[in-house]
Amino acid sequence: MSLQVWWLPISRLQTPLCSKASPQPTTAIAVEVLPSPSSQQLSIKQLFPWVAMNTSCGANLELSRCIAASPVCRLKSSVFEPKSCVPKLQGFSKKLLPLCKDINARSNRERSIAFSVTCSASQVDTAADEPSSLTYKDAGVDIDAGSELVRRIAKMAPGIGGFGGLFPLGDSYLVAGTDGVGTKLKLAFETGIHDTIGIDLVAMSVNDIVTSGAKPLFFLDYFATSRLDVDLAEKVIKGIVDGCQQSDCALLGGETAEMPDFYAEGEYDLSGFAVGIVKKDSVIDGKGIKVGDVLIGLPSSGVHSNGFSLVRRVLKQSGLSLKDQLPGETITLGEALIAPTVIYVKQVLDIINKGGVKGIAHITGGGFTDNIPRVFPKGLGALIYQDSWKIPPVFKWIQEAGRIEDAEMMRTFNMGIGMVLVVSPEAADRILGEVEKTSIAYRIGEVVKGGGVSYS
Repeated sequence: MSLQVWWLPISRLQTPLCSKASPQPTTAIAVEVLPSPSSQQLSIKQLFPWVAMNTSCGANLELSRCIAASPVCRLKSSVFEPKSCVPKLQGFSKKLLPLCKDINARSNRERSIAFSVTCSASQVDTAADEPSSLTYKDAGVDIDAGSELVRRIAKMAPGIGGFGGLFPLGDSYLVAGTDGVGTKLKLAFETGIHDTIGIDLVAMSVNDIVTSGAKPLFFLDYFATSRLDVDLAEKVIKGIVDGCQQSDCALLGGETAEMPDFYAEGEYDLSGFAVGIVKKDSVIDGKGIKVGDVLIGLPSSGVHSNGFSLVRRVLKQSGLSLKDQLPGETITLGEALIAPTVIYVKQVLDIINKGGVKGIAHITGGGFTDNIPRVFPKGLGALIYQDSWKIPPVFKWIQEAGRIEDAEMMRTFNMGIGMVLVVSPEAADRILGEVEKTSIAYRIGEVVKGGGVSYS
């Protein structure tokens, strides 16, 4: 079986390709499968997975980079010079290379390049075990399963499902939250950087409860390990203390559990618990949100503390290590990924106190897709303005190295926005102006009729 792939001018567009530098499609591909009597019939999707992708730009990013960008072609007498159009093979996915017995580049009268890829059934079956585009589920995390568990728990304990749990106390609510830092701990183990992971631990809980307008009061931690290394534990607790200071809450206590043979040597696990308070008449609950309200995004420091199972899978697939430089940047991958989660407590409480805030979403697991709608009344959705904020380079590397779809990125990572405020149009300009005096904020979208999250 022979797979014919043509790189055609845009006028012959069938499946668009997009380069990273230009989001607009400039070339297209046409695919023709030529059956051979000696070959097993195979689908185009098996042979060339990009063809079946849903989106034109994100889905075909690798093919655009490897075919449209890699060949170094010179024009000569208005036609391509065949010998100068041999494609470079670096950058192709592991799924494509084993399939190809030969790749021939040649010119034709339409000034396009034709590639003939000959594949066998046995080679396809072997290569198909590795996904061409990584997902969070591929890395072992099923967001849908987590959502289903929350739905079932809500039947037994009505009222849960928000970022923090509210408990009435006189004219106020106590607001509680609990979380961990997930497999970001694996990076701490590998890099030996333990004095900031505690900041992440505090951040995950206090950022949750501040979405209700609650001021954190105190924090409790749980540290578990097989064999207690006092020096290492001290570094972790130091980070927790730093996090509590940043959020202006007390480290009230905690539990240190030493459990032989339960964890690998040198490893540990962390959990955190935060409690805050807010007046009942000052709760931020999203009930007043309406069409036309503005979404303001506060920037993240990077990946924060979610999505690291997928990050680690991408890192492994890329062949790079945490000590390698983040492509195009001056820091290492380890430094970019271990950067502690931003604690938004003081900044958000200050914004709330000046009025106009109707809802707040902490962008954690589930990304934009699952977190922003949590604060909306039924019948409303979010329209996100693409390119309205600066996406940190680490996310661009993750997407390219893992060949991850745009939709998967937006449902897994914060993409550079760690907290989203829903504010009235009248308050939007004032809030943006005040925040930008000391830090950064972006107008990233608006509330619309419908549901979910869309992009324009």
